[in-house]
Amino acid sequence: MDILVVGGGGREHAIIWSLSRSPRAGKIYCAPGNAGIAQLAECVPIGVFEFDKLTAFAKEREVGLVVIGPDDPLAAGIVDAFEAQGIPVFGPRKNAAEIEGSKTFMKDLLHKYNIPTAAYEKFSDYGSALAYLRTRELPIVIKADGLAAGKGVTVAYSREEAEQALQEIMVDKVFGEAGAQVVIEEFLAGQEMSILAFVDGETVRPMAAAQDHKPVFDGDKGPNTGGMGTYSPLPHIAEDIIREAVETIIEPTAKAMVAEGRPFSGVLFAGLMISPDGKPKTIEFNARFGDPETQVVLPRLRSDLLEIFVAVTEGRLADIPMEWSDEAAVCVVLASGGYPGPYPKGVPISGLEDNGAALVFHAGTARGEDGSWVTSGGRVLGVVGLGATIAEARTAAYASAEKITFPGKQHRNDIAMKALI
Repeated sequence: MDILVVGGGGREHAIIWSLSRSPRAGKIYCAPGNAGIAQLAECVPIGVFEFDKLTAFAKEREVGLVVIGPDDPLAAGIVDAFEAQGIPVFGPRKNAAEIEGSKTFMKDLLHKYNIPTAAYEKFSDYGSALAYLRTRELPIVIKADGLAAGKGVTVAYSREEAEQALQEIMVDKVFGEAGAQVVIEEFLAGQEMSILAFVDGETVRPMAAAQDHKPVFDGDKGPNTGGMGTYSPLPHIAEDIIREAVETIIEPTAKAMVAEGRPFSGVLFAGLMISPDGKPKTIEFNARFGDPETQVVLPRLRSDLLEIFVAVTEGRLADIPMEWSDEAAVCVVLASGGYPGPYPKGVPISGLEDNGAALVFHAGTARGEDGSWVTSGGRVLGVVGLGATIAEARTAAYASAEKITFPGKQHRNDIAMKALI
């Protein structure tokens, strides 16, 4: 079966790496892809929003399955476009992808169905939002309603920081129309946890749990990013807590989406907070694989990813066996200097050929005129170490990460430390 994967980051590289291990996988295409992905798939110069060109390409090449990676085209209806052409596609339709595309929709859904989440209020008027904000205790969380590349959320610890975030979102429009509405939310303290699940209507099959590191600097300091590193499993979070999160949050949400006439098909990603008393609450939902969670989850999947994708598109996920490795995985993201702010591109990368036992997923790389590796994004590479324990996997990841160099390279030094304390 020939496959088209839409997207061009580290998540898509990990998906393609996993798909390429399936005996059923034929030729794999990626649109638009990146230089690292080109080692496993034929990259096609079509943008993720060029729905007509993408569907025409899939028809012309008689692609048997299309897999959608990023959030923005899902929210814009890319799955609906492929379905209208009769092309099998893995991912949620536009009306289901709204669970990520609109934080107000997501919060209202959880509230309606009594699914655990933080207390919140939503606003479309800056004056009303500011007046409400000034009555709340700190810290407080301020979120742009729409998609903002993982950067539309501020956890404010001071009144000045909170008001500045609100000003930037609603007045300065730093996230464009994504900030036309805001959600002001109760701050939740505790341990973060990510659970990705394959979902087919009311059928939920959770993947191995993971934990992301959003702030750019060690100790969870600095501005939020798209993710600076991840690890899986979570030995410091009890299995019964993970099971409770699936049973009280993810499964009820899948049922709620069916009840709302928006059945979800694809990967539903729950960003959760485990309170000090061990109770999980919902921070957010994403409508696709996480990045960089995918980079540590899929290497632990022993089952055939292509078989799972096909089963979801055919509505028979409940019949598919799924097995996970006991092995641990740790991903360290190597980022460009300046990220998540402005950063240079075209910076030469060395050491990519000497990775030892680590997996290296390319997020923002390109080939220079002489064929050498250069940077082309904020997050450049995800270096994944595997081992019998988190400590072993972490050692492997950092050993390989140190061999890769480029001017301005930055990374966190404390990925997965929470699992070792």
